[in-house]
Amino acid sequence: MASFTVVVGDPDSGSSYQLEADGQDANRFMGKSIGEEVDGAAVGLDGYTLEITGGSDDAGRPLNPDVAGSSLTEVLMEGRQVGYKPERSGERRRITVRGSEISDAVAQINASVADAGSASIEDLLGGGDDGEDADE
Repeated sequence: MASFTVVVGDPDSGSSYQLEADGQDANRFMGKSIGEEVDGAAVGLDGYTLEITGGSDDAGRPLNPDVAGSSLTEVLMEGRQVGYKPERSGERRRITVRGSEISDAVAQINASVADAGSASIEDLLGGGDDGEDADE
């Protein structure tokens, strides 16, 4: 059974939250691609809609939005792209990336809040006041 770590970014507050999805909740992500939307209830965010923005497999290889499917592929990259940052102008390199579709091989999924629900994320996750004061 698939299990994912889902990192949800909230563009309004600038915060990110690391959540777990396993079992039936993980199945909601299976077969989806980068750019598609998923119900936030899969990670405990009822009323929210999440947009998949990326991810990586257990070896750290990124999901590349330009590669179809979910398999590993070697891509000749030129210029700054997902998974490649050239060190000098004109440099090209063959990089192994995973396709944009989520499969069992994916370990981490990056997502962003597309539509916010009525309750705040802190309230839904139960992380409101954890006893630490920012002024200390």
